[in-house]
Amino acid sequence: MSDLKPEPEVVLPTSKPTVHLTESLEDFQSDEQRLVLDTVAQIRKCGLEAVLPLPQIAVCGNQSSGKSSVLEALTEVPFPRNDNLCTRFATEITLRRAAVDSLRLRIIPDESRSAAEKASISGFSETIAHFSELPMIISKAASVMGIHSNTHDAPAVSTTRAFAKDVLSFVIEGPNRPQLTVVDVPGLIQNATKGVSEQDKEMVAEITDFYIKQRRTICLAVIQATDDYANQPILTKVREVDSEGNRTLGIITKPDRLSAGSGTEEAFIALARNEDVFFKLGWHVVKNRKFEESHFSIEERNDSEARFFRTSNFQILPADCCGIESLRVRLSSLLFDHVKRELPNLRQDLDVALAETDAQLGKLGASRASAIECRNYLTSFSLQCLEITKAAVDGHYESAYFQNQPDSTFDIDSPASVRRFRAAIQLVNRNFAEEIRRKGPKYFISTKARPLDAWQSSSSDGVPARLSHEEALKWVSRVLVRSRGKEPVGNYNPLIIGELFWELSSKWEHFAADHVDQVSKICTIFTNTLLEEACPRDVRTRLTELKIKESLQKRRERAIEELRRILEDKRDFPATYNHYYTDNVQKARTQRMQNDLTKSIKAATHHERMPGCTSSHTFASIDVAAAIDHFQGQVDLDMQRYSCEEALDCLLSMYKVRSSSSWKVLGLTSLQEQRKTFVANVTAQVIERHMVRGLDKIFSPLDVNNLSDEDILKVASEPASVRRKRDFLTDRQQKLRSGKEIFRDIMGRIK
Repeated sequence: MSDLKPEPEVVLPTSKPTVHLTESLEDFQSDEQRLVLDTVAQIRKCGLEAVLPLPQIAVCGNQSSGKSSVLEALTEVPFPRNDNLCTRFATEITLRRAAVDSLRLRIIPDESRSAAEKASISGFSETIAHFSELPMIISKAASVMGIHSNTHDAPAVSTTRAFAKDVLSFVIEGPNRPQLTVVDVPGLIQNATKGVSEQDKEMVAEITDFYIKQRRTICLAVIQATDDYANQPILTKVREVDSEGNRTLGIITKPDRLSAGSGTEEAFIALARNEDVFFKLGWHVVKNRKFEESHFSIEERNDSEARFFRTSNFQILPADCCGIESLRVRLSSLLFDHVKRELPNLRQDLDVALAETDAQLGKLGASRASAIECRNYLTSFSLQCLEITKAAVDGHYESAYFQNQPDSTFDIDSPASVRRFRAAIQLVNRNFAEEIRRKGPKYFISTKARPLDAWQSSSSDGVPARLSHEEALKWVSRVLVRSRGKEPVGNYNPLIIGELFWELSSKWEHFAADHVDQVSKICTIFTNTLLEEACPRDVRTRLTELKIKESLQKRRERAIEELRRILEDKRDFPATYNHYYTDNVQKARTQRMQNDLTKSIKAATHHERMPGCTSSHTFASIDVAAAIDHFQGQVDLDMQRYSCEEALDCLLSMYKVRSSSSWKVLGLTSLQEQRKTFVANVTAQVIERHMVRGLDKIFSPLDVNNLSDEDILKVASEPASVRRKRDFLTDRQQKLRSGKEIFRDIMGRIK
C-alpha cells in the first residue's frame, strides 16, 4: 500500500484480543461530536450505506504517495506494507463504539460481477483477534477477488487481474473507538507498466471517481512532496468534482525528503499555506515513516514527526496544519461540521428514498408465495375489479380511477376515454343508430319522376344510391318478375314486399356486426386498462390467458349468436300493426289516382273563344266520356307497371318519409318502424344483454373461490425475480425505517 515495510511491533497480546489505543485517538472526538457521528454510525450500521450516500472520509492520491501511512496514523491500524505492494482495491475502515473489541472483515462485491461471482465473494468473512493476522487475511481477500499480488504471481482464480472494484470492509469495534468511516482507494497510476495495463489504469481512476464524486464524502487529496504537485492528477480530479474545495482537504506527505531551502521546498510551503491550489478546507502536512523508521512504534513515529516540524523550514506553518495529531483534531472538527450540515439533507433523502420504496412495494402488492396468500390476493383484487367495473357500467364516475382526463375528443380507442365505460357504450350505440339511419338503406327513392341524369346511382362514402321514381319502378319490376306466383295479372305476390325490404335493408347486418366488434374492442380495452393499473404484469398476463381472454371471447360469441337470431327474424315477412301503414298506402294510391285523373281531365279539356266576344277570354269544355276513357286507358295500358306501383307504395308506406324539395327520401331523418325495432333489438338484446351486463362479474370473488390451488398458484404466484425484488425492497424499507427512527430519537438532541 505504501513504500514502507510492515510494522512488526503492533501485535495484540494473546491473552487479550484488544487493540491498543493511544490517548490521542481516545480523545479524537468530543461528546457533541460523538453524538453527531453516532447518528451516522447507527445509520450506517442499519445497512443504509448501500442506499444513501453517507458522510465519510476518502483518502486518495497517486500510487506511493503515502496514503496508507496517513490512514494508519489516523486509525492506528497497522496495514501491511512493502516496497512492491500497493493498494489493489478500495479498503473501507469503519470504527465503531461497542462494549467488546472486535475486528471483522468482509468483501463487498462490485455490482458488475456475475451472480455466481457475487455469491462466492460475499461468502468471504473473517474475524481476527490480532492485527498481526491482517497480512494473511488481506492476501486471502485479494485471492478471492482474483487479484495477483505481483506481476510474477500465478492467477489465484480463473479471472486474473491487478486491481478490483470490490471493497474490503473492516469493521473495528471497541469501547473507546471513535465513530468514523475512512476509505483508502487505490493510488492513481501515471503510466501502464509490466503487470499493470491501461485497463487497470482506467479502473483505478474509476474507483477514485466513484468515491470523490459522492457529495457527502470529505476528500483527503494526498500528494507527495517528492514529485511536482502539478503532475499529480488527484488535484485535477478533486477540483472537477469540488471546484471550490468545500469538502477537500489537501494532504502533503514526505516533506522531509525535500532539500532544505530549495525552491521545491518553498513551493510546497506556499502550497501548504493555500497560496497556490486553493481549497476552502485548506492544506495539511504530515511526515511519513522513512524506510529506516519502519520499525518505529506509533508513539515513536509521532515523536519523529513532531521533531521534524520543530526543526525544519515547515515550522513557519501554523501548528494546526502540521502533524498527524493536529490532523486528527482538524479532521474531527471538519467531519463534525460537515456531518452536522449534511444531517438535515440526509434525513430528507432518507424520507424520499423511503417514500419511493414504499411506492414500489405497493405496486408489487401483498406477498404471493403460498396458495393462501395468492387466493387472498386474487380475492381482494377481484373485489376491486368488481367495484370499479360496476361503477363504470352504471356510469358512476366518482371513484379516483375515473379521474384521468379523457381524450379531448373522447376517442373510444383511448384507454382514458374507455375508463368511462357507459359513456363510451352510449356513444357507439348512438353512432350505430345514426349509421343505420343515414347509410342503412340500400337506396334512397324519390316518389316523383325525375330524369335519369338527375340522381346518383352510387356513392363512394357509403351513403345509399339514389333512385328516381322510374328507376325504382324498374327495380321493383325486376323483383316482381322473379317473384310471380299464381296471382292474376295486375296483382303481385305479397311476398315481394319482403324481398324488396330484405334487399333495401341488406346493409344492416354489416353495420350490426361492426357494432358488435366495436363494443367488443371497448370491453377489451376497458378490461386491459383496469388490469394494467390494478395488478402486476406477471399476474395480468397469466390471468388474461387463464380467464379474462376466454370470458370476453365467450361474451362476444353469445352476442354474435344473438345477432344471428335477430337477423333471422328480420328475414321473415315484415309485419306491421301500425295504423299509419294502411293510411300511407291509401294516401299513396289516392295520390296516384289523383295524378292520373288530373292528366285525363287535362287531356279531355278543350278551350274555345266565346262567340261575339272581342276579348281573348276563352271557355273550357270537358268531355267527360273522353276523360273516363283516357283514365281507364292508363290502367289498361300496363298492368305490370300498375303492380309495380302498388308494390312500391306498400314498401314506401312501411317507412315514415320526409319530403326534401321534390324528393321523398327513404329513412333520411325519421326512423322507420322496422329500423327502430332492429336498432333497439341490437342495442338491448345483443350489446346490453351479452356484452355490457355482467361485465363486472367477468372475474369475481366467486371465480376465485372456484379455482383450484394449482390454478391459484399458476395465476398469482410471484416469479423468482419478483420475490427477489420484494426481498430487496423489504430489506431496504426496514433499513430506511430504522434510519428514520434513529433520526427521530437523535435529531432533537443535536444543537
